[in-house]
Amino acid sequence: MKQPLLSIRDLTVSFSHQGGRFEAVSHVSLDLYPGRSLGIVGESGSGKSLTALSVLTLLPPASRVDSGSIDYFNRDTGRMDLLAATESQIRHIRGNHISMIFQEPMTSLNPVYTCGYQVVEAILNHRSYSRSEARDLAVRWFAEVELPEPERIFRSYPHELSGGQRQRVMIAMAVSCEPRLLIADEPTTALDVTIQRSILSLLEQLKERYNMSLIFISHDLAVVSGIADDVAVMHQGAVVEQGHRQQVIHHPHNGYTRGLIACRPPLDYRPERLKTLADFTSGGTAGDAPSAPEGAASITPGKTDRSRKQVIFSLQEVSKDFSLKTNFWGRAVEKLRALDQVSLELYQGETLGLVGESGSGKSTLARLLLYLIRPDEGSLMYKGQDMAYFGGKDMQGFRQQVQIVFQDPYSTLNPRMSVGSMISEPLYFYRLYAGRKERRDRVVQLLESVRLGAEYYSRYPHELSGGQRQRVAIARVLALNPEFLICDEAVSALDVSIQAEILNLLQDLKQQFDLTYVFITHDFSVVRFMSDRIAVMKDGRVVETGASDDLFRQPSEPYTRRLLESIPSV
Repeated sequence: MKQPLLSIRDLTVSFSHQGGRFEAVSHVSLDLYPGRSLGIVGESGSGKSLTALSVLTLLPPASRVDSGSIDYFNRDTGRMDLLAATESQIRHIRGNHISMIFQEPMTSLNPVYTCGYQVVEAILNHRSYSRSEARDLAVRWFAEVELPEPERIFRSYPHELSGGQRQRVMIAMAVSCEPRLLIADEPTTALDVTIQRSILSLLEQLKERYNMSLIFISHDLAVVSGIADDVAVMHQGAVVEQGHRQQVIHHPHNGYTRGLIACRPPLDYRPERLKTLADFTSGGTAGDAPSAPEGAASITPGKTDRSRKQVIFSLQEVSKDFSLKTNFWGRAVEKLRALDQVSLELYQGETLGLVGESGSGKSTLARLLLYLIRPDEGSLMYKGQDMAYFGGKDMQGFRQQVQIVFQDPYSTLNPRMSVGSMISEPLYFYRLYAGRKERRDRVVQLLESVRLGAEYYSRYPHELSGGQRQRVAIARVLALNPEFLICDEAVSALDVSIQAEILNLLQDLKQQFDLTYVFITHDFSVVRFMSDRIAVMKDGRVVETGASDDLFRQPSEPYTRRLLESIPSV
């Protein structure tokens, strides 16, 4: 067998914790061979990223490597233990031999420099080129990663590009010096399925074209299965299973691995409930769907009888423009049509899934339903009343009945307020309960409804996991007894295992409180599980609507078929 390009042996990384040491990475051993790709998969906190950061010695200052070695086999210098390398040796390795792509390009790219300038600086740091030669090389790399108009992208700032384009700029920077190893840390998590597929295809092409090795980190086994030759599954800092992709995905030995595969919503049918990791790691029966929690109604998939349901929202040929450029007098001379002649009806008790790529108008439609913006054309009716004629009292009642759950709970929860204070704040504002004790009892009841408990009342957001923070955000919007919830990418930032728990919870709450949902997402597997009806958006228009099962079986629009074909599957 060939000598491995990278060999990690018995790696242990710890942090100080309550007077002792907490092992975030525990005795990890992995091998990566030249020209192959290794997928590292697991939940947040499993140690995936810390293992990758150890390779380039980019660990946080509070961490400590307690044991292990990371051997890199260089053609020029032979074997090198990266953990024992000097600072000058590591600086030569980073970007030149081993490069890394991070999850969020907007935080990795400097907003005050053009994209081209940043790639040129990366090239000049490792190559003896003149600035003009480095500029030409950067433009060629922009073309290599299939960016449109490479010269324009070279002069553009990061905020002027889409998420997929920024990620391609990061890839161009990472491979500009033709490294032997590329580490991609969750590079497609926040991207639409079509852009995700194109990024994965691009990484595969670059790997083959330049004979690179690849470490691909993700919490989604379906994504990893499309690009990795070998797979390592991490849980609580340790590698619990590893082997060839086919063996790990199709014949997993570990219960945790089986749970990761089963937690993802299926595409070929709509189950009553999603399996969770607890069914595989806590003695549950993996072959059966888990039963509903006590007191929660089970979900019966099927079409909603809309003929007997009240129409909550009715949109008739609604359009919305945003100004891109104004003249001296502040009048718009260039506009972007975000919504174009949209007509929809939303019925009580149903879940409408809203899908489409970034920029398709989904979030603009959500803001319109919340009446945070007003339509430029058309009419928006709420329970038969034109919202253009709402007075102050009407709007106050509307704000109480229509709520939204955002994508990132950490940015919507006040870090200086406790969980109890945040949930009770709308109760105090609307004067729903007379005293502090009544409000506290209501908050505890809400925490229990989202399967937390009274012990979370005094905790702060930084003391909670991502899934717990999202449960707190859901409890807060339920405080005013709303009837209509907009979930704007409410689970896209979560691991697939936590995602399954939140989706089951949302289905239970829908039955318990007779809620109506608009569920916005770019993930078709999630939207099929949640939705009775689906509306597909493109360029501000609703191009197709239909019952969830019907749209998956027989999509009528080529755009919808293209989105469905882009979904990764194990």
